[in-house]
Amino acid sequence: MMNIEQMLKNIPDLSDKPAVCLETTVLTHGMPYPDNVKCALACEEAVREEGAIPYTIGILNGEIKIGLTKEEIEELGKNTTAIKVSRKDIPYCIANSLTGSTTVAGTMFLANLAKIKIFATGGIGGVHRGFNETMDVSSDLTEFSKTPVSVVCAGPKAILDIPRTLEYLETQGVPVIGYQTKKMPLFYTRTSEYDLDISADDALQVAEMIHVSDVLGLKHGSLIVNPIPEDYSLDYSWMDERIQKALKMMEKDNITGKKVTPYLLDKLVALTEGQSLKSNVALIVNNAKVAGKIAYQLHSIKK
Repeated sequence: MMNIEQMLKNIPDLSDKPAVCLETTVLTHGMPYPDNVKCALACEEAVREEGAIPYTIGILNGEIKIGLTKEEIEELGKNTTAIKVSRKDIPYCIANSLTGSTTVAGTMFLANLAKIKIFATGGIGGVHRGFNETMDVSSDLTEFSKTPVSVVCAGPKAILDIPRTLEYLETQGVPVIGYQTKKMPLFYTRTSEYDLDISADDALQVAEMIHVSDVLGLKHGSLIVNPIPEDYSLDYSWMDERIQKALKMMEKDNITGKKVTPYLLDKLVALTEGQSLKSNVALIVNNAKVAGKIAYQLHSIKK
């Protein structure tokens, strides 16, 4: 194990950069190779196109990496043994010199060590369907309440219980900001029946809210929900029918815990004949683009 004190000293302070962090679960648990690597690199390029700097985050052989190289992204994309690292798994992964891909919660924690304020991902975890039986709530939700990193996503993952997820965020005092929308987008679908209290017309408005929150010392993250591009949006009823089928498969196969999301996403690729994968890639890259815009504006405000 590398000396943890020295490792922390090696983590850069990126507070003076228009930085955007990107997670790595998509590389190991979200998409098949080589789609995963292509998507990760496309996200980095989308951030750069908006004048910001991408930092893909992961843990390689027990070492925290804030900004993977292209070669390291390729290596992780091919890795079939990397563990899924949330906040609670970080010490285990480092102490045992393991390679891990970071979830939303894990990425937020590590990004905060480098003072990165903006993070782009596909969708966040939340309260799972069947909560009354499983008590399954993603640690992504609690991370927002204690880590000042704002996350751009296409809404909660469509496999979740959306009303309960929104209620949980409300309880935690987490602002949910609709980016050019007043309705909660549902990952594969642009809109929904769920109204949002807060919305923003452009990246500057979002950046101003984040800046005010930081100056006030509120010490929480914000969730910025950005609808999937229209050309890739899937019909909600059609998609929900396939999600229900995937949930029944999951129950039959007795899938629980960290295996739930990758299992369901994999089944949905088959049930939608690949359409869910195309939509997934499109929304993630689009989120990276919007995150780049926000990071650029936030950097300009601070300057």
